[in-house]
Amino acid sequence: MRPSGRQPDEMRTIRLEPGFAKYAEGSCMARFGETHVLCAATVEDRVPGWMRDTGRGWVTAEYGMLPRSTAERTNREAARGGQSGRTQEIQRLIGRSLRAVTDLQAMGEMQVRVDCDVIQADGGTRTASVTGAFVALHLAFQRCVDIGLLKAVPLTDQVAAVSCGLYKDTAVLDLDYAEDSTAQADANFVLTGQGGIVEVQGTAEDRPFAAQQFDQLMALANKGVRELCEFQRQALGLEPA
Repeated sequence: MRPSGRQPDEMRTIRLEPGFAKYAEGSCMARFGETHVLCAATVEDRVPGWMRDTGRGWVTAEYGMLPRSTAERTNREAARGGQSGRTQEIQRLIGRSLRAVTDLQAMGEMQVRVDCDVIQADGGTRTASVTGAFVALHLAFQRCVDIGLLKAVPLTDQVAAVSCGLYKDTAVLDLDYAEDSTAQADANFVLTGQGGIVEVQGTAEDRPFAAQQFDQLMALANKGVRELCEFQRQALGLEPA
């Protein structure tokens, strides 16, 4: 039995709340159970220096955890003198995931920054960030279409992420902290709506796991991302896939 009482293939309660931040061009509060991440997209009429005069746009992300998003207070990274390696790794993951489904050429020379701030953490903050960031990005692009900056939303597919792991020798979907902290193996899967693989991060925490067990995790991830993509479409007011 999982600590939460969920079935092995059961997600936490998922809520994607669009338009959560008043001033952002696009925003979403992503709630994966007790993990809450605010994703806010900002549109800028410039690109990084190395992209000037290329005719292409850029999508990037920043990630952070508030001091009391966890059981004990952690110092702000600014107070510690800079971002941790974990923070840099996660925000690069979010940016790569969003760019994987963005037509940068169709953007023209504009940049979208998506800020993902963890309000409350109970496992899976990076997967919630990717999933919510896509909604925020889509809304920001739609805003650009509405005001005439773009002809169409330059997205080629959806992208979402979910964690899976081996808990007490059982493959389970969408780990919360109680499971993640004691799992024999855990993996984060970033997949597109059409089933394409963007990134897989997998680690054996106890002993090496078998290819057959990885296949079980992959099957769970596909199921979870299909569900997340439907939640995204509902939040964006789009027809079911």
